[in-house]
Amino acid sequence: AASPAPPPAVVVVPVPRPYAESGNVTQAAVDDSLPDAIGAFLDWLVRESGFTVTEGHREGRVPVEARHVCLLFKRLSRWDGADVTRPYVRALEARGLPHVLASGRSFHQREEVIAVRNALAAIEWPEDTLSVYATLHGPFFAFGDDVLLAHSAVAPLRPARAKVRIPPLAPVLAEVESALALLAELHRARNHRPIADTLGRLLGATRAHAGVAIWPTGEQALANIGRMSDLARRFESSGATSFRAFLEWLDDQAARGNSGEAPIVEEGTDGVRVMTVHRAKGLEFPVVVLCDPNAPLPSSPSRYVDHARRLLARPLAGCIPLELLEHRDDVLRRDREETIRLGYVAATRARDLLVVPGIGDTVTSPRPHAMAATGNGWLAVLEPALRPPRDRQRTPLTQSGLPRFCRDSVLARPDKVSRDAESAVAPGAHLPELGGAPVVWWDPAALSLDREADLGLRHRAILEPSSQLPLASAAEADHRAWRARVTDARARGSLPSERIVAATELEVSVDANSDANAIAESVPIERVEGDRAGHPRGKRFGTLLHAILQHTERGADEASLLALSRAHGRWLGADEEEIAVAALRAGRALRHPLMRRAFAAAEMRREADVTLRRPDGSLLEGVVDLAFRDLDSWVVIDFKTDVDLEREHAAYAVQLRAYSAAIAAATGTAVRALLLSI
Repeated sequence: AASPAPPPAVVVVPVPRPYAESGNVTQAAVDDSLPDAIGAFLDWLVRESGFTVTEGHREGRVPVEARHVCLLFKRLSRWDGADVTRPYVRALEARGLPHVLASGRSFHQREEVIAVRNALAAIEWPEDTLSVYATLHGPFFAFGDDVLLAHSAVAPLRPARAKVRIPPLAPVLAEVESALALLAELHRARNHRPIADTLGRLLGATRAHAGVAIWPTGEQALANIGRMSDLARRFESSGATSFRAFLEWLDDQAARGNSGEAPIVEEGTDGVRVMTVHRAKGLEFPVVVLCDPNAPLPSSPSRYVDHARRLLARPLAGCIPLELLEHRDDVLRRDREETIRLGYVAATRARDLLVVPGIGDTVTSPRPHAMAATGNGWLAVLEPALRPPRDRQRTPLTQSGLPRFCRDSVLARPDKVSRDAESAVAPGAHLPELGGAPVVWWDPAALSLDREADLGLRHRAILEPSSQLPLASAAEADHRAWRARVTDARARGSLPSERIVAATELEVSVDANSDANAIAESVPIERVEGDRAGHPRGKRFGTLLHAILQHTERGADEASLLALSRAHGRWLGADEEEIAVAALRAGRALRHPLMRRAFAAAEMRREADVTLRRPDGSLLEGVVDLAFRDLDSWVVIDFKTDVDLEREHAAYAVQLRAYSAAIAAATGTAVRALLLSI
């Protein structure tokens, strides 16, 4: 068997139906007919041709695949905002050719994206009847006009209103009520859950993924819906303020046309690349297809720069500055030269095969809307290197590896056109007017045109997870591996390197060797004399009293204690009664014999932090109110302001025993603990 052959260097794909009904070759006719021809040629090239191409990182030749092909465009949209890439992408989708849309502005014009935006608007503004109607009538709920009109006779379409009783003879109206109830629930919780979660609940309740999957471009539609969720997550991660802010951001993006469509396959996977020539600078592809031949040549000057005067003159609102008009001819010449350079850059992106659109008939017309020769746009500069001389256009060269061609490069001509096949370039290899390498003019009749999307099996495959699908192959395996790594990292990260236990969390039951009474008896209670009837109580008062005893000095008089109490009381928000009583009771405490011994001791600590490693490995932390060294032992005191101290005596004793153990372990001396009721 013969080895696979390399492709021809240059192929011209003629526009199958370049004529309008008027009998002229028009831009509209070319735009309608060419994308399908390009898609059909690429389908043959990838699946049937047997051609081989080179890859920059590998030696030898490999069979041509979709990933080797790049569609290059000079522009992304026409003057009316229409995306010129969409017809070409649809032609690829109809033939099951995966693609990566590296450039494009049709995202916000897609039906599924408009449907999502309408639904989000209905959730945010339930009183906006137009948004609610568009959502119910759209692809997610798909209620007909007759049903919505019948419901309007019963009640308005308002999700936030009270539920209306629907007549039992109209069950379809109850379905509308269920849809309104769903929008109402999403409206109420929209600012209390992530935006992507709100969108996910809407899509899940309506089973939108299954419905969208059976669209002619279901795979791309599903990818775009997924991208809407990604946009919501990114918006929130950047500091989202509200659900409404996300909608306003979407409206701004739609007005600017900044978003391209979501790629069905990721970068680095198998798929036809779709991008602009500017983005392709510095890149090289085995097969390059130049698209949109009607992208116009400059007809008006773009801009004039005068560096000496620091002047930039550009058209604005249809008006051209005088400085730009004065240099019109020079600017136009430079603009046209730049277009020629752009065409050169586009043509030289191809390493093995360059595919260029063309028109088989040689047409000339003085009418401005008519198409002449291979076009009057940015690819017209390539015509001398593509079209053979007129006296040789009917005699193609013999070249192997090509299908059997007919004799006409125009598939259909209206009755008004007097030309026939003899006026067209015959399909086959030709030597152009300029250049020595043959150029193959393709036969449009050899292409499988007007292909409808293969919906049934393909859409079923989209809905059923399968390792054979591009979406569920290597990328899905990578995603599963990533999820496994994240889960493992979270599990390991959730394990504490240190378990901290506060002494105040200890309970009597932790001491298994003694009962509550024994624990309480191990820590005696000393009391400060004085009547407490009618005194303030509570956490704030106790905190204030502790602060005074922590910062007071030995021998402080009533005035200094009151000043100290007032200073801390301001920080704690205490009232005058609490401040006065706290100073009084602090003075009584300082006169207690234990406090006198503490201030007379050689070493005293107040509000001291202590830690203790427990047998189970946890680290006990606590704060000792007062500790002082008394001869060869330490005395630990805990201040308490409780009225009924006996009720919590055992729990407090457990804490003090823990403090004592920590101090004993740190100092190596005996420790005695007690409670001081102040």
